[in-house]
Amino acid sequence: METTKKTTAKKKKLDDTTIISLYMNYVLEKNEEPKNVYSFCKEHKIDETEFYTFFGSLDALRQEIWAKFFENAEASIQKEEAFTGYSDKNKLLTLYFTLFEILTLNRSYVVFALKENKEGLKNLQSLKQFRSHFKDFVKNEISSGSTVINEKISKFTKPVYVEGAWIQFLFLLKFWLDDTSKGFEKTDVLIEKSVNTVVDLLDTKPLESLFDLGKFLWKEKMN
Repeated sequence: METTKKTTAKKKKLDDTTIISLYMNYVLEKNEEPKNVYSFCKEHKIDETEFYTFFGSLDALRQEIWAKFFENAEASIQKEEAFTGYSDKNKLLTLYFTLFEILTLNRSYVVFALKENKEGLKNLQSLKQFRSHFKDFVKNEISSGSTVINEKISKFTKPVYVEGAWIQFLFLLKFWLDDTSKGFEKTDVLIEKSVNTVVDLLDTKPLESLFDLGKFLWKEKMN
């Protein structure tokens, strides 16, 4: 019987989702990241060549995990037929609430990845793809022009809105990581209050300085 089980396991088709699941379980059970691809593959009896079919490195795998989080959130949002008719404020609220719903489902991993490891929020390399998806979504689905007051400031308003939304998300993420309230209700309250404030500001004037600050902070985090 054991021989049959082993043979069946070897024949099981490997995909990116399976590798991601194995990786997330690994770090949560061992409370540490695998030292390298070799040790990870050896632990799970995976050929290294199979791993590299899907990911070029462990860093690439970690980035893909976050990319999957955003893709799942986006897929959920797209199911809401009324979303396209929402105001920018409600679209942003929907994005944040959906993202944190996905992150809450994976909170143990997220806390380990951003809080309990040695680098924590000092190293946002793993969020590189996530950030790209996030900013594209905000630019294409949310900052469609309703926050632009006139043509003279339009070239500033959209990038400011996008960068401001990203900085705001990082702020909310940090708060959520430390939130110990029941059902993370304090984070929910903060999302609503912060979105109301930011949207009001963006409807009033172009915050070029916020845009520059955002680029500077991201550059510092990535270096």
